[in-house]
Amino acid sequence: MKITKKSVSDVPLEEAHGGSGARRLYIDKGQTASQNIEAMTHGYLESGKAFEWHDHQGVEEIMYVLDGTGVVEDRDGSYDYKVGDMFIFPPDTEHRIENTGSSQSQYVFFRIAV
Repeated sequence: MKITKKSVSDVPLEEAHGGSGARRLYIDKGQTASQNIEAMTHGYLESGKAFEWHDHQGVEEIMYVLDGTGVVEDRDGSYDYKVGDMFIFPPDTEHRIENTGSSQSQYVFFRIAV
């Protein structure tokens, strides 16, 4: 297998979650040797916006906060986030992410099939 190099400028910014936010899809299913990697994305969420309730069937999601502050919710509670925080969403877990800060939030998401 050959090394693949991508530049952020080569990856288009696209709408995410019905237009409430945006993302750059760095890795999509089938682009790695692993059959379990679903995606790696860079998410952007403006102040006051939310990635509304959703889940990922059969997929574990890991979120790392690069910038901003806000709240992550699941059906069991809510959890504040800030730069440097990481969340692991078990497969099939409904969750919501809201930017409650005054500036744009940014995250890296890894989705892994289980």
